[in-house]
Amino acid sequence: MLYPFMTLPDETEIVHSESLNIDGRECVKVCIEKPVDGGFKSATCWLPDYRWENVSGYTPQELDCLLELIQSLAATIYELAREGGFEHAAAV
Repeated sequence: MLYPFMTLPDETEIVHSESLNIDGRECVKVCIEKPVDGGFKSATCWLPDYRWENVSGYTPQELDCLLELIQSLAATIYELAREGGFEHAAAV
């Protein structure tokens, strides 16, 4: 399941998975998508390695900016991933 996290002023949507145990490590999948003419730019970043996959339409410079944003928010993303997203965290 993916949980809504943030919408940037340029309409970029950021969502994240629940906390996942992969090979004994806590991981979170962060998906990014931005509407563009004729479709979307998209990319997936895996925490804690900050490894990109399924990148479509983003330049290396754009990925660098997105990476800085994700790194600055990683603690919050992990917390929300453990709690089931904003809606569940707000209900507690």
